[in-house]
Amino acid sequence: MFTVVNHSTIGLRFIITGFIFFLIGGVLAMWIRSQLTFPGNDLLDHKTYAEAFTMHGTTMMFFFAVPIMEGIAVYLLPKMIGARDLIYPRLSAFGYWCYLFGGILLYSSFLFDAVPDGGWFMYVPLNSAQFSPGSNVDFWLLGVTFAEISAVAAGVELIVAILKTRTSGMAIHRMPLYAWYILVMAFMIVFGFPPLILASILLEIERAFGLPFYNTALGGDPLLWQHLFWIFGHPEVYIIFLPAAGLVTTMLPTFARHPIVGYNWVVMAVIATGFLSFGLWVHHMFAVGIPLLSLAFFSAASMAVAIPTGIQVFVWIATLWCGRAVMSTPMLYILGFLFIFVLGGLTGVMVALVPFDWQVHDTHFVVAHLHYVLFGGMVFPLFAAFYYWLPLLSGREPSLHLSRIAFWTIFIGFNVTFLPMHLTGLWGMPRRVYTYLPELGWDLLNLISTVGGFISAIGVAILMVDVITHFFAGKPAKPNAWNAGTLEWAMPTPVPPYNFASQPHVDNREPLWKDPDLPRHIEEGRHLLGHADVNRRETLMTSITHAKPQAVVILPGNTVVPLIAAGLTSLFFIGFLAKLYWLAAVGAAASLGSLLVWAWQNGSRHELDDVDGGSHGLLPTHNKLSMTPGWWGTLFALLADGTLFISLLFAYFYLWIVSPQWPPAEYRQLSLVLPVAAFAVLLLAGLAASLAEVCIRKLRSGWAQVLYVTAAVSGALFVVLQVWALQGSGVSAKEHAYGALIHTISGFQIVHVAIAIIMALFALLRVRHGYLHRTRPGEGKVVSLFWQYTMLQWLLGFATIHVFPLVMGS
Repeated sequence: MFTVVNHSTIGLRFIITGFIFFLIGGVLAMWIRSQLTFPGNDLLDHKTYAEAFTMHGTTMMFFFAVPIMEGIAVYLLPKMIGARDLIYPRLSAFGYWCYLFGGILLYSSFLFDAVPDGGWFMYVPLNSAQFSPGSNVDFWLLGVTFAEISAVAAGVELIVAILKTRTSGMAIHRMPLYAWYILVMAFMIVFGFPPLILASILLEIERAFGLPFYNTALGGDPLLWQHLFWIFGHPEVYIIFLPAAGLVTTMLPTFARHPIVGYNWVVMAVIATGFLSFGLWVHHMFAVGIPLLSLAFFSAASMAVAIPTGIQVFVWIATLWCGRAVMSTPMLYILGFLFIFVLGGLTGVMVALVPFDWQVHDTHFVVAHLHYVLFGGMVFPLFAAFYYWLPLLSGREPSLHLSRIAFWTIFIGFNVTFLPMHLTGLWGMPRRVYTYLPELGWDLLNLISTVGGFISAIGVAILMVDVITHFFAGKPAKPNAWNAGTLEWAMPTPVPPYNFASQPHVDNREPLWKDPDLPRHIEEGRHLLGHADVNRRETLMTSITHAKPQAVVILPGNTVVPLIAAGLTSLFFIGFLAKLYWLAAVGAAASLGSLLVWAWQNGSRHELDDVDGGSHGLLPTHNKLSMTPGWWGTLFALLADGTLFISLLFAYFYLWIVSPQWPPAEYRQLSLVLPVAAFAVLLLAGLAASLAEVCIRKLRSGWAQVLYVTAAVSGALFVVLQVWALQGSGVSAKEHAYGALIHTISGFQIVHVAIAIIMALFALLRVRHGYLHRTRPGEGKVVSLFWQYTMLQWLLGFATIHVFPLVMGS
C-alpha cells in the first residue's frame, strides 16, 4: 500500500484526497453561508468566521482544485498517449505524499488553536509578525509551500511524459487535445507556482528572523507580496480551468459523434491562454493606487484573454452543431458548464474594466464571478469526467436516474446560491464581513443564497451515493462504454496495472474510430513491446515532434523511498513551524540523504541488452542515452528553480523602483574583489564538471574522477569566498530590505553551489562503482547541466547586486 508507484494508483489517491478536501471546503462554505443567512446572526463570531473563510479559500484553491486536476492527468494521460506509466513513477508517489502531509500540516492548526485567519491570500502587513504574532500564519505558509512541492513535481513529470513518452506515431499534431491542455497547464505550473513559493519563503523568513522584505519603514513594501501572489494567482485560475476545458474537449466529440472542429484553433487558443494569463496579475490590484497607464495595459490584457477562451467555446458549439449529440449524464454536466462558465466569463470582462472594478472591488459581486468561473468552469467538467471515466476504473455503469437527479440538484442549487450574490455585491455588500444590519436590504438575497448552498450540498451527497454504490450495484459496462475514439478505451476494464499489453502505433487522432479492432490487437501483443520482459516495467521513449521510438525506459518498481523522503521533508517544515531550527536542519539533511539513496537506486553497473522494438528494430535502454529521462526532468525542474530566482530578482528591482533610496547611501560601496574571485573558482568548477562528462564518454574514468574532485573543491572555495564577501560587506540583513535581499540572493546561490558539490561527489562515487560509464553517460550530463545552470544563476545575481547599482549610480 505505501510502496505503490503505479500512476493509476497514485492518480486515484490524488483524486480521492482532493475530493475529501473538496468536502471539507464545502462544510466550511456552509458555515459561512449559515452565518450570513440572517442579519446580526451570532452562529459564528468574527474570529471563527475569518478562520472558516481563510480555510475554505485555501482548501479549495490549493488542496482541491489544482491537485485533483493533476491527479486526473496522472491517471489518464499515460493511457491517452499510449504509455504504460508516467516516466517518473517515484516522483509521482513523492508528490502525493508531500501533498497529503502539507494538507495534514495545515489542518493540524485546529489542534493547536492556531487556525489561519488572515484570508486565503495572506496579505501583509496584516499577516506580518507585528499584527499576527502567533503560529496561525506559519501554519498557512508552511502547509501551502509543502503542498506546492507536489504541484511543481507533477508539472515537471507531466511535461516530460507528454513530450517524451507518447506511443509510436503519435506525432505532436496527433496528440489528444487533452494532452495539449495538460502540457500548457504543466508549463504554467512550472512558471507560475515559484513566485508564490518565494513570497511565502520571504514572509516566513521575515516572521522568523526579522528580515524586512515587506516592512515599509525599512525599505520593504507590502505590495511586493501582492505582486508575487497574483503573478501566481491569475495564472492559477487558468491552471485550474485549462485541464477542465481539456476534459470537456475530450468528452464532447464522443457525445457529438463527430471529431472536434478546429483542432489547430484549439491548440493555438490554449497556448495563447497560457501566455496571456501571465500578463493579468494586476487585474486583482486595480484599487491599490497603481498608475493609470499601467492599469490600462492590464485592463486590455484582461479583456484580451477572453478571445482564446471564446475560440474554445465556439469550437465546442460548432462540434455539437456538426454532429448528432447523444444526451447522457456527462453531457448534461458539459452543457451546465457551458451555461455557467459563459456567464462567469461575461462578468470577468466586466471586472476587467477599471471603472467598473473600482465599484465592485471587494464586494460579493466578485465572489459570485469567482465561483461562476471556478465552480462552473472546473467542478462541472470534473463531475462530467467522473461519470465519463468511471467505467474505465470500475468496469460498471453508474445509475442513470440518480446521476441525473444529482446534476439537476447541483445545477439549480449553484445558481440559486451565487446568482443573487451579483445583486448583493452591486448593492454594496463587502466580502469577508461576518454580519450586517437588517436595514441594508441584503437579508432576503442572503437567505436565498444559503438555501441554494444547501441544495447544492444535497446534490453532491446524491452524486457521492451514486458513485459509491455503482461499484457494488452497477451493471457491467461494455468495453469502450461511450464508443470513444481515444486510446484509454483500448484497454480492458477495469484497467490493468500495465495499461497496454503492447504499445500501439498511432497514425490518427481518433485511433479507435479508425480501427475498432485495435484493442484486440493490443491485447494480443501485436504492437510494440508486446513481448516485454515481465520481470521489469518497460515503456517507450520517443522523439518530441514525430514520436519516433528512441529507447525503452526501464521504470522503477514499488518502493517505500518516496514516502520516507516526504516524511523526512516534513520534519523540516515541522521544525520551522515549532521554531526548532535544529530539527529543521536535521530534517533537511535527512531528506537530502533519502534523495541520495533514491538516486543511487537508479541505473545499472552492467550492460543491458537492447530490446526488440518490432518494426523499429532493436531499441537501447534509456541509460545508454546521453539525454536520459533524468536529464529531461532536471532541465524542466531547473526552469522552475530559475523562475524562483528570477522572482527573487524581481523583488529586488521592484523595491529599487518604489524605495526612496535604493540602495541606501551607506551600502553603495560593495567590494568586487571577493565576488570576482568567487566567480573565477565557480567557472573552474563548472568547467571541471563539463570536462568530466566528456572524459566519461571517452572512457577516461580516472580523469573524470579527478575533475569531479576539482569541481567539488572549487565549489567549496566559492562558498567560502561568498560567505567572506557577505561578512566583510558591512551590509546588515535586518536593518534594511536591501541588505535582506543581498543576503537572500547570495544565500540562494550558496545553497545551489552546495547542491552542485554534492552532485559532483555523487558522480565521483558512481564512476568508481561502475554506474557512470562510457555506455551509460547520462548522469554525467545531468551534473554538467546543473553546474552550467548554477554559473548562469550566479552571473544574474552578480549583475543585480554589483553591476546595476554602479550603472545607476553613474
